[in-house]
Amino acid sequence: MKKVLGLDLGTKTIGIAMTDELSIAHGYETFRFEEFNYKKAREHVIELCQKYDIEEIALGIPYYASGDISPRAASCLRFKDDLLKLNPNLKIEMIDESYSTIEADELLKQQNLSYYKRKEIIDEMAALVILNRYLTKKGVK
Repeated sequence: MKKVLGLDLGTKTIGIAMTDELSIAHGYETFRFEEFNYKKAREHVIELCQKYDIEEIALGIPYYASGDISPRAASCLRFKDDLLKLNPNLKIEMIDESYSTIEADELLKQQNLSYYKRKEIIDEMAALVILNRYLTKKGVK
């Protein structure tokens, strides 16, 4: 089975998670870029897609508790559109990222990681939460 990426887009980082050949999701990395330099983030994601033959992405989108999308969601939707311009064959699904960072932090606390270690990998773990939500929605998990 082909690998799938999970992405948690921020203003200076993008958390990245990836499935393995058995469709098991793992944290991959937190990629850092200059604030709002989404071009650099997009190029990195496209490189990963080429390197690992990825055609499917779960991209987190922030919603308010009311269910409305937040203003920051516009950046995520633009990021999706720009990725598709670079690779029209990608299948990108927007996944509600509500509370993904809180859920990720709880998972890391359960592993007794220090505050500083949690802070270092929180975006990667939030991407893992987003990817797992996507896989569950697809019926893979």
